[in-house]
Amino acid sequence: MVTTASRRWFGGRDESRRADAQAAKDAAAAAFYELDTAQRDLRISMETIAAADGSPAARQAGEGFAALGQRIDQVSHVYIEAVDAHDLDRVDLEGSVAARAREQLTRAREELVRVKGELDRFAQGLQPLLDKAETQLARVAPARERARAALLAASTALDEVRGKGMRADEFAARLAALGPELTLLNQGAAQHGVQETVQRADRILRDAEAIRAEVERLPERAAEIDRRLVSLRTRAQALRNRADRVDPVLSELRRRFSAACWQDLQHVPEQAVRDVARAEEQLKEAARAREEQRWADVSALVEAVRGALDATDEAVSAAQDRLSRLEAVARDPQAEVQRTRFAIRDAQRLAMEGRSVPDPRHARPLDESVARMERALAGLEERHPDYWHFLQEMEQVRQDVGRVVSDIRGGRGSG
Repeated sequence: MVTTASRRWFGGRDESRRADAQAAKDAAAAAFYELDTAQRDLRISMETIAAADGSPAARQAGEGFAALGQRIDQVSHVYIEAVDAHDLDRVDLEGSVAARAREQLTRAREELVRVKGELDRFAQGLQPLLDKAETQLARVAPARERARAALLAASTALDEVRGKGMRADEFAARLAALGPELTLLNQGAAQHGVQETVQRADRILRDAEAIRAEVERLPERAAEIDRRLVSLRTRAQALRNRADRVDPVLSELRRRFSAACWQDLQHVPEQAVRDVARAEEQLKEAARAREEQRWADVSALVEAVRGALDATDEAVSAAQDRLSRLEAVARDPQAEVQRTRFAIRDAQRLAMEGRSVPDPRHARPLDESVARMERALAGLEERHPDYWHFLQEMEQVRQDVGRVVSDIRGGRGSG
């Protein structure tokens, strides 16, 4: 009876040790699960930070998380080894083996709990970075949706003008060129970062809105171009007629004034005819581009014609303007002299304000202007006066005097 009781007692102690080992295993498993879950949650937070923040603090947090990951791997390996080393479900498991298993599993759980504490503290310190990153990421979705909406609006506008018989190939190509950018945008901030993603969305938005606005304006633009083409044709014809009247003006200049007054204008009639002919050819080319709906080419040609006709208009007007000015100065050169003298005197009074002696920087050019004016006036006493040179000299003197006045006022303003 004594022997049987002893066996039952020892058998009962083995069962207790096995139960303790099983409890230690369950506790370690719970700790392992909690650590693994916390690590997964924190990894999501780190991905959020990495996508939104490229600062040194964020990079340092990433390094800290990687170091923690290594320690988690180590304690997890110890736990898994402890679990694999003992089969607690064996019927013949000895008490001593169960005790060692309990001890190993308890130590593994303690390490798991300790590292979990480190992970929790690390996550707590990470919160400011995470808050900032989530705020940044909140910008991504609205920016992306605005960009997509702008692309849709541009595409709709393109379909509408095409329905009116307009090809709009240029705008279709520009819209298609945004496709790769949209692909990159859809890949998201996790791959390209918040700043780059938001900037890409803003670029797509701006480009798509610009395309939409231009496409919607296309019918109006076409009508405007038609009007401009008609207007430029009319203007070119008028300039051709005016160019034919330059020769009589030149004849009058040759008859009444010295060669220096008109030599630079001799080429005007022939040059005007050539320029107008060239402009008319460009207008024909613009009309063909308009029929083919090559809007960029039409606009460039229209601007080129307008610029050429402006220059021709100025050249044709110069002859009549020259004659009028020369006639006026021949009748009364003193009018130009008085204008120039008034400008000089006004500058001299300004130079003397608040001074007993003028600044040499101002007095010298003003004195030179007086002398230059007198020389130009004396030149009119010659047998064949160069009235055109006289007018240019007076204008140049007034410009020089104007620069002196600006210098004086600028110096006083800064002082």
